[in-house]
Amino acid sequence: MSTDPAADAPGPAPGAGRRFEPDLRAMTRITLRPIASPMPLGFFTVAIASVMTGCLQLGLLGPADRRAVALCVLPAFALQLLVSALAFGARDVIAATLMGTFAGSWLAYALVMGSGAHGGPRVLGVFNLAFLCFGALMAAVTRPKRALWLVLVVSLPRWAATGLGGLTGAAWLTHTAGALGIVVALVATYAAYALMLEDMRGEEVLPIGRSGPAHHAVEGDLAVQLRDIERQAGVRRTL
Repeated sequence: MSTDPAADAPGPAPGAGRRFEPDLRAMTRITLRPIASPMPLGFFTVAIASVMTGCLQLGLLGPADRRAVALCVLPAFALQLLVSALAFGARDVIAATLMGTFAGSWLAYALVMGSGAHGGPRVLGVFNLAFLCFGALMAAVTRPKRALWLVLVVSLPRWAATGLGGLTGAAWLTHTAGALGIVVALVATYAAYALMLEDMRGEEVLPIGRSGPAHHAVEGDLAVQLRDIERQAGVRRTL
């Protein structure tokens, strides 16, 4: 038997050093900060940059104008990066990912074309084909968000034509890509204008074609908006 009084003293009960909190669900408050939709800005940026690059591919602007076109396209990087950040804040990971990737593509285009780097058209050709694969994957998951989906669908053949034209040097492919760029600009302009009208009037004015979760997000009540909010990024403990 030990003669040390401290050794003979009873120890703390199991778990006595831990503090167990009561059920906190009744005390939990989640504060959301509404923001204006950044998507019209994103779509208008796509439209303007597509017009500039499309005119260059069609030959309406000459080779000597490449650097000027690159400088005009460069602000699209900053604008779409802003749209991506706001979309992440609005918990729209699809729109945020798409706009962020668009921002990176405009930056790459502006740097390569503006610097006149050797092998630029071929490198951009490979870049566009890689972007084509990304766009196809995004199109597979964005169909409920019909505006995004439609812009992607009309962009896919343009990325294909641009990529193949850059690798092969075929003028007809480059001209085709330029014409498709104008089509992309028209579709993106329609989507931006429709979303702006919808935001101003509080209802759909021009058809957007939302379906599934995208439709419920706009037409549903507050209970629909807050469904599964505890599992959203920024609320749950980890991503």
